[in-house]
Amino acid sequence: MRGGPSVLGIVLAGGEGKRLMPLTADRAKPAVTFGGTYRLVDFVLSNLVNGDILRICVLTQYKSHSLDRHVTTTWRMSSLLGNYVTPVPAQQRLGPRWYLGSADAILQSLNLVHDEQPDYIAVFGADHVYRMDPRQMLNQHFESGAGVTVAGIRVPRADAASFGIITPARDGRRVDRFLEKPTDPPGLPGSPHEVFASMGNYVFTTKTLIDAIQQDAEDDNSVHDMGGSILPMLTERGLAQLYDFDDNHVPGETARDHGYWRDVGSLDAYYEAHMDLISDQPVFNLDNRRWPIYTHPGGLPPAKFCAAGIASESIVSPGCVIRGQVTRSVLSPGVTIEDGAVVQGSVLHDNVRVGRGAVVRGAVLDKNVDVPPGATIGVNPERDEQLYTVSKGGVIALGKGQVVPM
Repeated sequence: MRGGPSVLGIVLAGGEGKRLMPLTADRAKPAVTFGGTYRLVDFVLSNLVNGDILRICVLTQYKSHSLDRHVTTTWRMSSLLGNYVTPVPAQQRLGPRWYLGSADAILQSLNLVHDEQPDYIAVFGADHVYRMDPRQMLNQHFESGAGVTVAGIRVPRADAASFGIITPARDGRRVDRFLEKPTDPPGLPGSPHEVFASMGNYVFTTKTLIDAIQQDAEDDNSVHDMGGSILPMLTERGLAQLYDFDDNHVPGETARDHGYWRDVGSLDAYYEAHMDLISDQPVFNLDNRRWPIYTHPGGLPPAKFCAAGIASESIVSPGCVIRGQVTRSVLSPGVTIEDGAVVQGSVLHDNVRVGRGAVVRGAVLDKNVDVPPGATIGVNPERDEQLYTVSKGGVIALGKGQVVPM
């Protein structure tokens, strides 16, 4: 942050993403395509860069090739000003072992901190869809004198088992308890059916973070995780504060998409977040030019609609050719929809082809899937169950290049 305290951004991007299979069969979760042209990692990086955090290390581990390539080719900062976004693969700096958890990932990457010598460290997750101005969270942290500030968002108490849950003290700021995925947490004062869920975004005073992860490394019973180990430790010491995400206001936001945040760690959540994009007044508006989400431009020609081609309530990316009918869908670059084909409520990744007369409904197709002429997906549930991955919510998913039988 220019003229203020120095801040290093660390993005935790090593997630395996098992619940997003088959989309993560060949790539890390932060590298999964989202919203047509983006990767999930683009959202956190855009938030940090828009918020003037311009020195960022992206810690990777699981099947990281496409993620490393995307970060390297897309996120090029001004070397003249000393700014950078750099992928940092697991390097086994502390012996012949990979990361044991997110806290261990930072421990094994402390050379980055020692080289940069920042006053503060923003540790953010890499696989959420949202807009956030991190400067506002940083300012609260500076003023409070806390060791760590954790961003929290109100969620239904019934969903608590999916998140780290923050119980604030009476002042609404100090964290009284941090519970990792509890089944029966206390509700909030005045709103007993809600709890604060951790967004996986933390701001640390540098010394506090270094001391905490080094102490955690000596605990053989620890899971070495930021939410499961470090936050409970600092909470017990009275060093943790809550930042209410509802207090964050991003330039260009609307009343409809203020406070939007989605954990897209499952197929159902991933699909539902795409459906949030496509209405005339979307729940999450990608077209906010005052707080843009950046990605690689791709260099493809504009989308082309042929004689009978039509698309409604849909996102159609560059390089697409539409000869059939598309409704309530998101199409990534290079998708082709042939004559008479029907695509409804679906998410199609790069270079998917839907052949003449084929039908695709309620599906997520990874890149390079070729749907033969006359084939159907999402029409016969029993057949879909036998051939493809089907989520609890009924979303049909096909992996990269998966063969679709006639």
